[in-house]
Amino acid sequence: MYVKQIYTGCLSEAAYFIESNGIAAIVDPLRDIDAYIQLAKEKNAVIKYIFETHFHADFVSGHLDLSKQTGATIVYGPETETSFPVHVAKDGETFSIGDITLQAIHTPGHTLESTCYLLKDETGKPHCIFTGDTLFVGDVGRPDLSSGDMTTEELASVMYDTIQNKILPLQDDLIVYPAHGPGSSCGKNLGPDTFTTIGEQKKTNYALQPQSREEFIKAVTSGLDAAPAYFAVNAKINKEGYDSLAEVKTKGLTALSVEDLKKKMDEDVIILDTRKGAVFTQGFVPGSIFIGLEGRFAEWAATLIPFHQKIILVTDAGMEEETIIRMARVGFDKVEGYLKGGFEAWKNAGEQIDLIIDVEADELALDIKHDPKLAVLDVRRETEFGDGHIKNAINLPLSEMTDIVQIANVEDDRNLYVHCASGYRSVIASSLLKRQGYHNLRNILGGWKKIKEEKDIETEKDASVLN
Repeated sequence: MYVKQIYTGCLSEAAYFIESNGIAAIVDPLRDIDAYIQLAKEKNAVIKYIFETHFHADFVSGHLDLSKQTGATIVYGPETETSFPVHVAKDGETFSIGDITLQAIHTPGHTLESTCYLLKDETGKPHCIFTGDTLFVGDVGRPDLSSGDMTTEELASVMYDTIQNKILPLQDDLIVYPAHGPGSSCGKNLGPDTFTTIGEQKKTNYALQPQSREEFIKAVTSGLDAAPAYFAVNAKINKEGYDSLAEVKTKGLTALSVEDLKKKMDEDVIILDTRKGAVFTQGFVPGSIFIGLEGRFAEWAATLIPFHQKIILVTDAGMEEETIIRMARVGFDKVEGYLKGGFEAWKNAGEQIDLIIDVEADELALDIKHDPKLAVLDVRRETEFGDGHIKNAINLPLSEMTDIVQIANVEDDRNLYVHCASGYRSVIASSLLKRQGYHNLRNILGGWKKIKEEKDIETEKDASVLN
């Protein structure tokens, strides 16, 4: 028996490869399936099943491409309806994988079709359980993403029954393999690890403690950030289907000249620059949106960029394909090509360039005292802002910057100083502001991490946001 977790950090997503006696199965695959195909070759195994724990909202699954390439059966849990052929498992149904078995355990609560898969070893002993978004390290799946005709509270009540009747009776030494780790928006309190045990969760997970139904509902529904808007898009894609990744890559890997790009710019395309932030601020194609590959790239792209618009990429040399794949993971299929030669080709052609002025925190400290038109724009989350911020700063979380009307209360002639926690989000925000015509701005290097070290910058907290 062989079980391997394949973890993708930028999405906080875990897929699983299971193999026994030449038969393999994949749990919750990403859209780019090469890693699973390669593992099967290394194990000289045939992929027989693709198990989906639910309709994922934060990424596009690889179930369709993987099934087409291998002939494997796609398995979902009870109450599943799709636009493509799947095997809808019954609660308790068992699937043989070589000398081991996987048992479907219907666990609604995060979604109605949510299902865990219990793996039993060659002796029939329960070894581990793949919990999808039902049970995480330190948390359970949020009940506000896909409730059908039910309210969030009603689905949380269903989750209570799942925890009481399906999860808590499991033995303490059972390994828990969830679909997500820290940083995922599919829960609100995910711990730092990517796997755990049932026993450990019984001790430490707030949702598994003895409590009434009412207490549980309050616990799992309070403190939830608004779900990213793209979650609904990805869930629909996973349910209805999508173009093959090969087709998306073929189109996206079209090399465009500087002249080609200039023509495309007249067609209302989005120019997406994925270089490092420190490089982007020194020069970029005017109107570009920056989202660097070094951060949580795919999530921010899906949050800020409309899915219906055509996209042209500006990347570091050799990073074009990786960028396309990472965008496809969250549902983008309208990448029309990339600028051949990258930004250097644009600059060397003598075309106009734009830039963002970077300033250190100590320079901000001086400017605050002497510039009456200065305004600080803090693009961290509301809770981060509440825990400490520059006095009189404007809080506009980056996730809300899809519509520039959000900062309509800032006069055009104000000098904007933009910051986040450490510098990644502020460059994204600055590029969005530039694109919308705000040019009197500075990006604060090091963000809040450096700002709070400056004794001459007055800061404050907002406790009301933290409660």
